[in-house]
Amino acid sequence: MARRSLFETSTISTKLLIAVTGLALFLYLIVHLVGNLLLLLGAATYNGYAAMLLSNPLLVPVEIGLVAIFIIHVYKAIAMWWDNRKARPEPYSRKKWAGDPSRKSVASSTMIYTGLITLGFIVLHVKMFKYGNVRLVGPTHEENLYGLVTGTFHDPLWVVFYELCLVLLGLHLWHGFASAFESLGLHYSRSNAGIVWLGKVVAILIAGGFFFIPIWVYFLGGRS
Repeated sequence: MARRSLFETSTISTKLLIAVTGLALFLYLIVHLVGNLLLLLGAATYNGYAAMLLSNPLLVPVEIGLVAIFIIHVYKAIAMWWDNRKARPEPYSRKKWAGDPSRKSVASSTMIYTGLITLGFIVLHVKMFKYGNVRLVGPTHEENLYGLVTGTFHDPLWVVFYELCLVLLGLHLWHGFASAFESLGLHYSRSNAGIVWLGKVVAILIAGGFFFIPIWVYFLGGRS
């Protein structure tokens, strides 16, 4: 019994860490999206924004903290998924949706897979846009990140790849927001169903916002 209680306590703490780090990453995605949408205002605005970030002395500490949050989120999510698999070594012979009020869905059932694909996507994204070859422009020799982003999304293969990854990100966020609040003690019920709908709206806005950028660059903009 004591061993079982210890396991349950560990599971609860794991869910809490996943929830807190997940919500922190939600906030980061919102801030990141707002910055990326400055692309719509042209090269000078976007490059100026990038230069401001790069010159901020808080950038490195924030990035270190963000990486730590991300690692904790991924590690704990994988650990919980693996523990659940060990607890049920024989998979269900037939899967069925539980129906209302259960929130079991495609999004909830594929969290580990959409999460791992998103992890790979983020690593590639950082490699391309943080450590990619950026040409210096202007009298102040600022980095032309605008040119790097728009040049990438003039390639239809990169556009298709990014859009597919962003759909999976949206699927992950679709369940993740409400699941995080549930892990924090706000269980699904009629009284707090608004959290579930808020999570869906936020997921659509975040994934949709990022989804819009490659489309805008390829078809309508990014040529100034």
